[in-house]
Amino acid sequence: MKNLDLRNQIIEYSLKLNSTNLSPLRSGNISVRAKEDDKDGYLITPSGKKYETLKPEDIVFMGLNEEIEKNDSNNNPSSEWRFHRDIYVDKKNALAIVHAHSPHATAVSSHGKAIPSFHYMIALAGGEDIKCAEYATFGTEELSKNVLKALQDRCACLMSNHGQVAFGKNLEQAFELAQEVENICHQYTIALKLGQPKILSFEEMKKVLEKAKDYKKG
Repeated sequence: MKNLDLRNQIIEYSLKLNSTNLSPLRSGNISVRAKEDDKDGYLITPSGKKYETLKPEDIVFMGLNEEIEKNDSNNNPSSEWRFHRDIYVDKKNALAIVHAHSPHATAVSSHGKAIPSFHYMIALAGGEDIKCAEYATFGTEELSKNVLKALQDRCACLMSNHGQVAFGKNLEQAFELAQEVENICHQYTIALKLGQPKILSFEEMKKVLEKAKDYKKG
């Protein structure tokens, strides 16, 4: 089977979505940039299947220039295939994507606001705040456009009343970033219970962002 290692890796991290509570049950989805038959595209989790039942042949390959592609197994790709595709087209440094309905990120996203720099680890998402994409119905072109806007100069964002999405140079990095975003959202909800947290200055965040480049390399 083509890209067998990548397919197995997607299954491994799909199971981790559940085991780490990053995304319960069948929620969330994962993809990895790939190539099949000289066609540029990506492998993505199928729609509606429990992660514990996934087999390599269930993972769906889609081309970057195509809508839903028919395949022999009759698997349908995740309903969120569109923003995965559009991120790969827009972000050449995106090699893997994790979308999660993680509890704290989802809760914060319901307010539809960016997370300010109350903690320097915000920089891991690529900027001085974590943007929140405006709400649109799941699986739509409108949602994809909103996500790309929130990901401008960023590698992670919240999705209003929905969850979060993160990308990286590999699946391990993308998954860890999604975990970091969830942790930041958890900390932010705790901080808000005590009142409005102190926000780090733009000048300080510029220093942190520079240091974060080396942090990510490590």
